[in-house]
Amino acid sequence: MANTTTVTRGGGSSAPGRRRKRPGGPPRASGLPNWAIPYVLLVPGLLVIAGLLLYPMVQLVIISFQKFGIAQIRGKAAEWVGWANFEKVLATEIFWTSLRNTVVFASIAVTLTLVVGTAVGVLLHKLGKKMSLFVVIGCMFAWAIPPVAQAAIWRSLFDADSGIVNWALNLLPDWLSQAAFGRADWTGEPWLNDAFTVYVVLVFCVVWAGFPFIAVSVLAGLKGIPNELYEAARVDGSGAWRTFRKITLPLLKPVFAVLTVLSIIWDFKVYTQLHILLNGPTNREAFNLSMYAVAEAFKPPPKMGTGAAISIVLTIILLIITVFYVRQIVKQEEM
Repeated sequence: MANTTTVTRGGGSSAPGRRRKRPGGPPRASGLPNWAIPYVLLVPGLLVIAGLLLYPMVQLVIISFQKFGIAQIRGKAAEWVGWANFEKVLATEIFWTSLRNTVVFASIAVTLTLVVGTAVGVLLHKLGKKMSLFVVIGCMFAWAIPPVAQAAIWRSLFDADSGIVNWALNLLPDWLSQAAFGRADWTGEPWLNDAFTVYVVLVFCVVWAGFPFIAVSVLAGLKGIPNELYEAARVDGSGAWRTFRKITLPLLKPVFAVLTVLSIIWDFKVYTQLHILLNGPTNREAFNLSMYAVAEAFKPPPKMGTGAAISIVLTIILLIITVFYVRQIVKQEEM
């Protein structure tokens, strides 16, 4: 009687002589197990990050504790001064003026950028595909313009002699201009000479250039919300504002969290636009922390240790704000 062999499937016993596969899989030709390959592939990226971000940051921290100037650039050993650079910075009035300007400007610019960008994103979601694409392309042109060109455009608009803003304000009826602004003649108005009006122009410039990114991000988030939720809200008689608060806003919280953090970081570090509007670090009353750091580091005589200390303070402020905001978002998600 012939012997028969039964082959079992699924959870049955395996055929004689067959080896079980190891959890990590067989080694590749490189000799590495499967679990190690993703980590090895991350090494080039980590090296690039270390070279471009970590090394300069470490050098910045070191310089902030040194007396560093032209002589040190030429090769002379730097003198270690400890916390003297930080004490000097914190004791100056211009630092606190710059900090106030930075915080107030960033608060207004971030808020307006998010509000305008969200409104445009919702509008794009309501438009048809062709019109939405047309508006998106038009908005992205503003976002794609380099910061130097952005500032040059707004500087020309608010120019005292040939700016369109002064020309347009002069077109207003005298009674309206007098009632609204307290003056009727705007010829030669120097918008960019005063710290307050410079930051008004800077807010326009930054919001104009920043809202397209917010709008496109919000539009992408809205595309992921099921239409059934909005249809159910309409059936229940919910208005547009209530629908936005109860459906759109909660579902887009992760998107708004990322956009808010990015906007805070970008607007706290604004430098190029302010430099162009001021025509260089001339008006110290209009400095923000970035402008103050560059002025201290590179204006004759250069004090790079002091400039590095200001940069470290700005970085710490950004880290504190970002960590606090992210923790608040995480707490709300866990509730």
